[in-house]
Amino acid sequence: MSIIQQVSNATLNDNWRTINIDALDPESSSNFDTSTLHPAFAPVSDSEARNIGQQVRQLLRGGDAEGALRGALESAPYGGDVAVKEIHLQTVTEVLQSIKASEMTPMLQRIFQSEGGSEALDVLMKYLYKGMAASSTSKTPTRGSTLTPQSTGFSQMGGRPGAGNESSGAAMSVLLSWHEKVVEVAGLGSVGRCMTDWRKV
Repeated sequence: MSIIQQVSNATLNDNWRTINIDALDPESSSNFDTSTLHPAFAPVSDSEARNIGQQVRQLLRGGDAEGALRGALESAPYGGDVAVKEIHLQTVTEVLQSIKASEMTPMLQRIFQSEGGSEALDVLMKYLYKGMAASSTSKTPTRGSTLTPQSTGFSQMGGRPGAGNESSGAAMSVLLSWHEKVVEVAGLGSVGRCMTDWRKV
């Protein structure tokens, strides 16, 4: 065996590719806590989220749908846990479903032209995407759901095909209508800002 073959075989046996170079670099992100790059949000409790929901519903009952929408968007619980964020998503969805289609565009234009309006519509876009994701996942059957055997040999979930999905389909329709109107008023930049923002609703 020649010396060249011996050196190449020895090189192939080395594990030099498994070295973590980032651990050796002092400026690497693995050497400092990346959570310090973003400011911490004040924690939001479950009761605070429910209180905000009650205030928003009072505005809705009083006929101030725009105030209810603004209040819901301005009080997004960035510091809350998953349960708190779900409670607030339900509040925002309830507000969106209570506004007539003919009132959407004028209301969004007024919000957009006010101070902080662009950011409010970006927050609305986040809630629209989160609501769409929740609606689409609720349509898929989950493990542990009951299946009823049929005489045809197929299993059927629920009583009537699509009966359980009717409310989620209506919610999806409302969210898609709002999405169209927000893009119409705020432009496609709102979608980009929503996707790249590290603050999650």
